[in-house]
Amino acid sequence: MIHLSQAAASEIVRIKSKQQPNVLFRLAVKPGGCSGFFYDMSFDQAIRVGDRVFDFDEIQVIIDAESLNQINGLRVDYSEDLMGGGFRFHNPQAISTCTCGHSFSISY
Repeated sequence: MIHLSQAAASEIVRIKSKQQPNVLFRLAVKPGGCSGFFYDMSFDQAIRVGDRVFDFDEIQVIIDAESLNQINGLRVDYSEDLMGGGFRFHNPQAISTCTCGHSFSISY
């Protein structure tokens, strides 16, 4: 299970409105970044075998099974400051994070 704040959901809906109709929002974990893994947010045309679909008020979030194992319990927020806006990730499975907040490592 993941959790989206209202601010994060609103921002995803805003960005999605500029995409092709019926596009799906996908959240994934990919190798890389300063700490070993990073969060990847993209839009996709299809749900794949093994994907989990999470329904929120205005949006569905698609997560592949491997990524879900690394972000189960993730809280995603969105906030703006003087430097601009950005998504903030709070992952209870992360044992360390990079100062950017988008890269993390987990224990296996």
